[in-house]
Amino acid sequence: MDMDKIKFDEKGLIPAVVQDYYTKQVLTVAYMNRDSLEITMDEGYTCFFSRSRQQLWRKGESSGNRQKVVSITSDCDRDALVVEVIKSGPACHTGAESCFFNIEYVGKDETPFSYESLYQMIAGRKTEPKEGSYTTYLFSKGMDKILKKVGEESTEVIIAGAKNDKEETIYEVADLAYHLMVMMVEQGITLKDITSELSKRHVIDHKIKQERMK
Repeated sequence: MDMDKIKFDEKGLIPAVVQDYYTKQVLTVAYMNRDSLEITMDEGYTCFFSRSRQQLWRKGESSGNRQKVVSITSDCDRDALVVEVIKSGPACHTGAESCFFNIEYVGKDETPFSYESLYQMIAGRKTEPKEGSYTTYLFSKGMDKILKKVGEESTEVIIAGAKNDKEETIYEVADLAYHLMVMMVEQGITLKDITSELSKRHVIDHKIKQERMK
């Protein structure tokens, strides 16, 4: 990074949006000065500047919830940063995974959705069973029933795909994705586990392509 091209404000600060490398969830927004940015790059873990205390602080110094830096990207004007990290614990001092959890507004006719929220809802039906819930029913029947449903939904996806019916295929893929998440929760597999595995495969494929080009 060419530090001379980074545009710090009149107080010598630049906003840094911290983002989870795996889920792309925004974890927090903090500020860095030149010293904290240099420390972040030298040590490989996030270091910020506290505007209230007027001092540097390394994330996780007291809590242990450190953030390993994967990349730092500046915007077109180089006056704001996005810091992608692999976190070792909750990012928020409240214990929440992200500091952004207060939904203040949802656009008309829009329903907020994320794979993470769906996964958490499914996990909640396992830890806190709800009468009449299909998800709770699947967990009560155990892995054999869950695997049977995954197999059935996989077949439905194949059939819809073979017919080249886009709408039906989308519907069946959504069904399969849901049942796969139920299976994941039952086995203790997280979305992060899957994202991490896919990330490793991307790197492997990239290396293979490079080797073939040589």
